[in-house]
Amino acid sequence: MSLLITGGTGYIGSHTVVELQALANEQDIVIVDDLSNSSTKVLDRIEKITAKTVTFIKADICDYEAMNEVFSLHSIDAVIHFAGHKAVGESSEKPLSYYYNNVSGTVILLKVMAAHNVKKLVFSSSATVYGDNTSPLNETMPTSATNPYGQTKLMIEHILFDLAKSDSDWSIACLRYFNPIGAHESGFIGENPNGIPNNLLPYVAQVAVGRLAQLQVFGDDYDTVDGTGVRDYIHVVDLAQGHVKALQNLDKISGCKAINLGTGNGTSVLEIVNTFKEISGQNIPYKIVPRRAGDLATVYADANLAHELLDWQATRDLHAMISDTWRWQSENPQGF
Repeated sequence: MSLLITGGTGYIGSHTVVELQALANEQDIVIVDDLSNSSTKVLDRIEKITAKTVTFIKADICDYEAMNEVFSLHSIDAVIHFAGHKAVGESSEKPLSYYYNNVSGTVILLKVMAAHNVKKLVFSSSATVYGDNTSPLNETMPTSATNPYGQTKLMIEHILFDLAKSDSDWSIACLRYFNPIGAHESGFIGENPNGIPNNLLPYVAQVAVGRLAQLQVFGDDYDTVDGTGVRDYIHVVDLAQGHVKALQNLDKISGCKAINLGTGNGTSVLEIVNTFKEISGQNIPYKIVPRRAGDLATVYADANLAHELLDWQATRDLHAMISDTWRWQSENPQGF
């Protein structure tokens, strides 16, 4: 089987490539990435972990001719689609960039796949499509979005469901995942965002190594265990294994199926900070600032469908998530 991984040098994509390389049956992996938020150094790290190489092509998914050439040169059987802009705040500042890259890029990818009769897809969606529903969030709930990034994920989901309805040959797993954190246990690959991190854990980790002065905690007056926001954090390796399970079970999926990938448990911001302090032995100075508009008090998954349909469930606990994050960051204080 030849697999195309778009965005495969990114955080979740790289960990998924490692898990795919660990399978007993040989996988021919082709990574396409424009490197706008990643580095080719990841490829060396993947090879160091797996002792296997992958084919890398620098290309933009919005470039039809480049993507068509990828499919013409390589016998692709299935696609895992990670590529896309993903910063919520930035999406409000640059909505056209997000709609063009995420939505148009996915449409172009789908057109090229259809032209080459490749109709197996695992799509990287997000729990942001649940809007302000009450947790635990399950796949039958109505969807909505409150920012351009979330809208792009929701629009892509609509496109995928419409495509599958129009052509029964398509098998699509639309994976809605919650808050990925952690790193590979080797410490060789981890989350390495460009600029100021948009997510909690890389921000905390960079404070711990002295790259950032202090953490901002957005609100401490929520109706939660300590007043700070509660989220469902999932180890990136568990998440990567969820993608592998989805790929292996595509034949069971007729049409397009939305599936949550989460732990089903919530952890507060201050619980994360205090656990990180305990594990790292580093001080994590933080400042309480006003809530961000649109933030919910508590968000966590109902992950039963993934267990039933994919035989998957998260197994790594918070201690493992934070220990692996700290190992990655402390051994790579400036990233790759």
